[in-house]
Amino acid sequence: MNSDAVFFGVTALTAITDNAALTYLGSLVQGLPDDFKYALVTGAVTGGGLTVIANAPNSAGIAILRGHFDEETVQPFGLLIAALIPTIISAAAFRLL
Repeated sequence: MNSDAVFFGVTALTAITDNAALTYLGSLVQGLPDDFKYALVTGAVTGGGLTVIANAPNSAGIAILRGHFDEETVQPFGLLIAALIPTIISAAAFRLL
């Protein structure tokens, strides 16, 4: 796998898994090139906020903010849509700069 595939794959996976778990599991693989390691970490950072289940602080934030939403419910799809623009900006910064 090249570093671009790792970056975008990890970015997508952090929407459904904990980004710390992904980076830890990646650190267990011996002999990875530096660009692969960089792609792994930056992909986890980029996609880390895509869903509520990605990180424990997101759940705490939902509990705090819940009262400000209609019917005190946060729609996961709406949260995903709101996170797309910052995620795209982060991805561009990590891949292009």
